[in-house]
Amino acid sequence: MSISLRINGEERLLDVDPEMPLLWVLRDVLGLTGTKYGCGAALCGACTVHLEGQVVRSCVTPVRRAQGKSVTTIEGLSPDGSHPLQRAWVEQGVPQCGFCQAGQLMTAAALLKEHPVPTDAQIDQSMAGNLCRCGTYCRIRDAIKKVSGGGR
Repeated sequence: MSISLRINGEERLLDVDPEMPLLWVLRDVLGLTGTKYGCGAALCGACTVHLEGQVVRSCVTPVRRAQGKSVTTIEGLSPDGSHPLQRAWVEQGVPQCGFCQAGQLMTAAALLKEHPVPTDAQIDQSMAGNLCRCGTYCRIRDAIKKVSGGGR
């Protein structure tokens, strides 16, 4: 079955199983490897992408749900790493191993779109579904606050 969707602003027509998880379409079919496989059960957030601007876990989202819709991955957030969140991530020293960072950034971008100057509670609530094994949560919050103008 052909699936039509817009990935990072580019129209794509894909001949894939409609039940294939969006994650595998992105990584294996399209070669967009910035989105990571973590748990496969929507528990860790490493696979987070935007579907029509909303945060979704691509590991459990069948590609059929993206039919005719817009998908944004970390590569679409900013191809050259110049998005304000990406710059703040580096300035605040957020990444350690880096594995969870694409999902963290995509979740943070959606948060700032909805709440341009989020409270600590809004940041904590929004980011709670994204796990970081390195424990950089305080630096993640600082980076989000820096971009929002509500931080140091």
